[in-house]
Amino acid sequence: MDKTQKIKVLVVDDSLLFRETIARAISSDPQIVIAAVATNPFEARDRIVETHPDVVVCDVEMPLMNGIEFLRQLLPQYFVPVVMVSSGSNKVFEAIEAGAVDFVAKPDMQSGKSIEAFCLDLIQKIKAASTVKTARPKPEKAADRLAGKISHEAGAIIAIGASTGGTEAIFNILSALPPTVPGIVIVQHIPPVFSEMFAERLNTQTALRVKEAETGDYADQGTVLIAPGDRHMRIKKVGQRYRAECFQDEKVNGHCPSVDVLFDSVAKEAGGHAIGILLTGMGYDGAKGLLGMRRKGARTIGQDQASSVVYGMPKVAFDIGAVEFQAALTGIPQVLFNLLK
Repeated sequence: MDKTQKIKVLVVDDSLLFRETIARAISSDPQIVIAAVATNPFEARDRIVETHPDVVVCDVEMPLMNGIEFLRQLLPQYFVPVVMVSSGSNKVFEAIEAGAVDFVAKPDMQSGKSIEAFCLDLIQKIKAASTVKTARPKPEKAADRLAGKISHEAGAIIAIGASTGGTEAIFNILSALPPTVPGIVIVQHIPPVFSEMFAERLNTQTALRVKEAETGDYADQGTVLIAPGDRHMRIKKVGQRYRAECFQDEKVNGHCPSVDVLFDSVAKEAGGHAIGILLTGMGYDGAKGLLGMRRKGARTIGQDQASSVVYGMPKVAFDIGAVEFQAALTGIPQVLFNLLK
């Protein structure tokens, strides 16, 4: 998008209070303008045709038709990037699967601090969504699980970082991996509460043991630890195992959890025993950390442009020489398998 052009946003929510809160908040940013508001998906369709918004902000739960069904009907006919707003339901992951670019958590309307944080997060995600010009590339539905047992050296570990579009990308990779894979640690930029829901979803829909990380958890074979949505995560080597440490601190690269915080600890603690993977996302978080891993002897993989929802983080990593192997999302499990062999 031309930087001189404002990002036109359509807000869809049945709550007058919330529509006004969103509209007032995002209009405060000089790069964003409200194109229209709508109270339900049927009205939203008319506003889309009339105003041609660059981004739609839409509630998951609405009368007449919920946000998920709205996405399923809208996107095949008229692509527009959609950022969902959710009050804390795991339905948000269905919305992402249906084609939404990203989501934010509804704030506590009684808390000024909560509303302020929500507005800043929403503005950031609207800007990221505005860069998405075509429908999200659809990988073949969860690649077939890699056949056979994955053998690997003692002390092996896999670290993954992702942001915009990352929940589906991570799901597709983990769905292809058998439980003999080395321990995996993941930072996905995601709101608190949703990180636990995301871990539970992956735990039930893959062959791996997935949980939201807590300090003291070990990233053992077949185990995946997801950083909490409001805490950094790093690892510490204990013998041939890796222990997670989760802690609150200032944002790094604008994020908590930060991919760089995790990758820096993996470079230090695992060195050449690690594999780092940087997936779709806006910005540059994780690029320097991935370079640090590669310099310490780790093998590194970056998602390619064609399969990324937003080719930001993996592009920066590729440009600075942090990416050893670049691959499409559906090809990453096989690259990983080859490296582990």
